[in-house]
Amino acid sequence: MSEKVLSGTRNVAIVGPYLSGKTTLLESILSVTGAITRKGKVQDKNTVGDSAPEARDRQMTVEINAACTEYGGVRFTFLDCPGSIEFIQETFNALIGVDAVVIVCEPVADRVMTLAPLFKFLDNWEIPHLVFVNKMDRADGDINDVLQALKTVSSRPLVAHQYPIGVGENLVGFIDLVSEQAYHYHPGAPADPVPLPDSLREQEKAARNEMLETLADFDDHLLEELLEDIDPPQEEILKDLKMELGADQIVPVFFGVTDQDYGVRPLLEALLREAPEPEVTAENRGITLSDSTPLAQVLKTYYTPQGGKLSLVRVWQGTLTDGMTLNGVRVGGIYRLMGQQQQTLNTAEAGEIVALGRMDGVKTGDTLTTHSATVNELPKAEHLDPVFALAITAEVRSDEVKLSSAMAKLLEEDPSLDWEQHGDTHEVILWGQGDIHLQVALDRLRRKYNLPMSTHLPQIPYKETIRKPASSIHGRYKRQTGGHGQFGDVYLDIKPLPRGEGFSFHETIVGGVVPRQYIPAVETGVREYLVHGPLGFPVVDVDVTLTNGSYHTVDSSEQAFKQAARIAMQEGMAKCQPTLLEPILNVTISVPSDFTSKVLRLVSGRRGQILGYDAKPDWTGWDQVSAQIPQAEMHDLIVELRSQTMGVGFFNWEYDHLQEVPEKLAERVIATTGNGNGNSSK
Repeated sequence: MSEKVLSGTRNVAIVGPYLSGKTTLLESILSVTGAITRKGKVQDKNTVGDSAPEARDRQMTVEINAACTEYGGVRFTFLDCPGSIEFIQETFNALIGVDAVVIVCEPVADRVMTLAPLFKFLDNWEIPHLVFVNKMDRADGDINDVLQALKTVSSRPLVAHQYPIGVGENLVGFIDLVSEQAYHYHPGAPADPVPLPDSLREQEKAARNEMLETLADFDDHLLEELLEDIDPPQEEILKDLKMELGADQIVPVFFGVTDQDYGVRPLLEALLREAPEPEVTAENRGITLSDSTPLAQVLKTYYTPQGGKLSLVRVWQGTLTDGMTLNGVRVGGIYRLMGQQQQTLNTAEAGEIVALGRMDGVKTGDTLTTHSATVNELPKAEHLDPVFALAITAEVRSDEVKLSSAMAKLLEEDPSLDWEQHGDTHEVILWGQGDIHLQVALDRLRRKYNLPMSTHLPQIPYKETIRKPASSIHGRYKRQTGGHGQFGDVYLDIKPLPRGEGFSFHETIVGGVVPRQYIPAVETGVREYLVHGPLGFPVVDVDVTLTNGSYHTVDSSEQAFKQAARIAMQEGMAKCQPTLLEPILNVTISVPSDFTSKVLRLVSGRRGQILGYDAKPDWTGWDQVSAQIPQAEMHDLIVELRSQTMGVGFFNWEYDHLQEVPEKLAERVIATTGNGNGNSSK
């Protein structure tokens, strides 16, 4: 059967905080457009979005879900994006490939702050976006309070496209502020036009005037009409809405109840009329469509149980065909996605979002083109640094050999994850954006790759050093077992170095009391001892000098002098007042100004030193707190920070220096984790 010819394409992302109703909105859109015959529910685990088992287990979106439908002669591809801040990297990676974004929120002014990171990203990238205020049947305050709160997190002016009509706590309809036509909702059917209620004429007029005045800020002709009290025609208003939304100059606002499909059709109509076409989006990205060279960008990578690797891509220009070569890799299938379902295609045109099969070596964010073409890399979303870690161990020891390849695939699917084999603690550490984020990753390891893992808190890489010097420390190693024996004899001076200097070795041997060929063995013995000092931790910032010694012409050897050096170090280090060191991190915490005082207390409560705070550059109403915090106090910092800042606070960190651990805390650490037993966090 030939595919239906459509007049256009739109790619729309649906974003918003956890529990705002994004996935339900997608389900409602697919239902009212006829793409699905039965509307699913998140709690019933049968929606098109949230189709991954990890999402259904938690009833939350944990990865991008693509779905296609048709409306008004246009094919829409919707991307249902995670709402949790822990998966926001996934959302950011996808947003750079869409034509418009629908931000879903609840009618609660106090929760609007959770949208700040989304608005900031969209404004920075100049991505056109609308707001859909969902759950209007549960609104417990004045909707104007919600609009005012939205204005505080948006650098673009908000334009109410509708005025809601409510009876008591129920949303029963809306007034279209463009046509001034009132409508009443009906479950499962389009809204009916009704006369404008007399009781709302004054409010409707005020809301419409505010909309027109905002649009007039970008249209001199409309401004002249308003100054002359001329009522502009609907066509002019719609033209302005389309132009200014496409240029990301305004943010239209809609209202509804997705559970009952209320407001979904007016939203679709607005996307049909006012959302920019793919060509406009490409032009805004600086892509010239007159060039027929295929050009695409990877928005998301999947590893599916049946089909293997899939790369979700936005086709920016040209035509992709099955079997063609992109970036030196042959395309192994083109698919249109509908949740977990795939529709096979032969080609994909500019403006479409499709999945490409078996693109080995291609990663999320990559720019794809024909192997013979050379193009500049398209901009990609900034990579977020990890802020939460768990040490992981395979429950079945033989599975350790499979971990590296499985982790490589896991990181391809989710680039905001990271992992390392720590050089000091020898643990495998999985890094991410929060506890739920890592738990989802561990679930995927278990389900997809049959790699169940056990977890524990990562060890803190404590070090130790010395406070005072010791001179002429004698170390003698002598063994006689018949035949050649073993003999090495050394004298060492040990002294502390300034913090951060590491380790230095010198020798002042005269007269050949220690032959030259044995001196490197002495240094080796010293270094081997410093791996595990008297407190049980690696030793740093120490200077050791070989000053004297003796040897035996027959029994001396490199091994004997190495052992003699270790004996001298063991005796001498205990006399040098060893002390425990902990890593100190430079941490920059970003929060809305209302929460700055909480952050200052949070830092102080974690043995942190506040270096100062100031307004965060380019973030209106936000502060940036600089501090130094011991790594031992960092494990759950992001959890507490988010709990105290409505989920929007974030931080960046980097290692700065080592610092002595307070005496009482050092005693506890040494008692529980020193002396060769490893070293763990609090």
